[in-house]
Amino acid sequence: EYLGKSDVVGKILRLATPEDERMRDEVHQAEQTIFADSKRLISESGLPMQVVDVEKVFGGERIVIYYLSESRVDFRELVKTLTKHFGSRVEMRQLGIRDEAKLLADYGDCGKPVCCNTHLQEMPPVSMKMVKAQKATLDPTKISGRCGRLKCCLRYEYETYESYRKELPKVGKWVVTKQGKGRVLSQEILAQKLLISYEDNRR
Repeated sequence: EYLGKSDVVGKILRLATPEDERMRDEVHQAEQTIFADSKRLISESGLPMQVVDVEKVFGGERIVIYYLSESRVDFRELVKTLTKHFGSRVEMRQLGIRDEAKLLADYGDCGKPVCCNTHLQEMPPVSMKMVKAQKATLDPTKISGRCGRLKCCLRYEYETYESYRKELPKVGKWVVTKQGKGRVLSQEILAQKLLISYEDNRR
């Protein structure tokens, strides 16, 4: 499958050889064992951590363990245990809520792969102001993503809505049209339309 320039992370050295593909398969198989052993050893340590994924760096010289924890954890002794067990250098990386979804989530409510796991390189904050500007539902179950936070896609059209909104009179403002003088009751931002209540109660 062809990847565009924006899809490539890192530097392309060459086409993968059959030997590279064999090593890749071996690494993926080894990661399953590392994941199971890491869960067991961390459970035995009694530390408040949950392993969510592991990565054996291509070549095997380093292992990265991704974990969740509600607090800071002193895992120095654990790293020594893991390093001795696996015979490789071990790095521990704590994940935030959005990071977990980026690493593990599959599909969103829209039926497409989650944005954080496909094309988003950064995940800037999303606020309720953006939700209200787009007149989206305030039902948390409909505006929250797989991570439990506001959906990243709520940011995509926010600037367009803000730009269009500035072209319209504010709600509550009195305006004069060909039909007379009236007060703005509501806006249809993308359609650039207004609902106006005129002095003779017409709308």
